[in-house]
Amino acid sequence: MQVTPDTLPELAKRLLLERKRQGLTRAQAASVCGVSTSFIRDAEADPSRCTLALLLQLVEGLGLSLAVDGWKDTPSVEQEQVASP
Repeated sequence: MQVTPDTLPELAKRLLLERKRQGLTRAQAASVCGVSTSFIRDAEADPSRCTLALLLQLVEGLGLSLAVDGWKDTPSVEQEQVASP
């Protein structure tokens, strides 16, 4: 899933489904992930209102991962290293 402002509702849905798949209440997930119960509620409802740092903490706490695949219109680190003398 490519995470963009338009796909944040899908991210919210996936976070909710993963929490439920693991059989965790919001309070249990909050405890495991080191965030508040209200943050879990907000992330599952509208992650665009959440900080990236806390979203990543939730994602990792649920055993998931997010990956950055490269920057738009910018060479990757590997490409920059190859181009350097």
